[in-house]
Amino acid sequence: MRYPKLRELKEAIVSLVTPPATTKFPYKPHVPAPAFRGKPVVNDSECVGCLTCSNVCPSGAISVSDDPSMKIRTITRDFGKCIFCGQCEAYCITGKGVVLSHTIFDLSTFHKESLVEHQEKELIVCEHCGSVITTREHLHYIYDKLGTKAWSSLLTLRALNTRLQLAGEKETSIPPDDGLRRKDMFRILCPNCMRKIQIKLLL
Repeated sequence: MRYPKLRELKEAIVSLVTPPATTKFPYKPHVPAPAFRGKPVVNDSECVGCLTCSNVCPSGAISVSDDPSMKIRTITRDFGKCIFCGQCEAYCITGKGVVLSHTIFDLSTFHKESLVEHQEKELIVCEHCGSVITTREHLHYIYDKLGTKAWSSLLTLRALNTRLQLAGEKETSIPPDDGLRRKDMFRILCPNCMRKIQIKLLL
């Protein structure tokens, strides 16, 4: 029983002669450790609005609302709920859309609304059923990643038609009143509507 008591006595003496491990923040600037996780900073030019960060956020600090009529996706980040886990940075598909700051960490405030940030992205909506497909920036990111392979997707036919004018503007802009037809392949359609066209072509 002597050894544990001597060990505790040694720890007490060492703690008396060593300086405190805490800093004098906020009276003096604090320099965080290299691996410190601060506030997630959003780079709007690199963020494509793909919803990955909202899907992996464990605290629910990131919420998304879509307005198909206005073709706008609003991403809301409430840093009052953020636990600085770094999941949004780790799973960002571009790798640059969200980066945890090393110096911004003091978010104390008396006004919670000041901790809420909003971000808007342009939506691509199905021209037949009105369902949300994705954001325009997300689709461009996919094209850049796939390169020429992206043209194998029928969703890109509208972009191809814009360049080659394979179908007139009236044919691709007026919603069909008798269901989907072959020429509707040149419109912006969701996967479900595009599947209906393919089934018609096969029958």
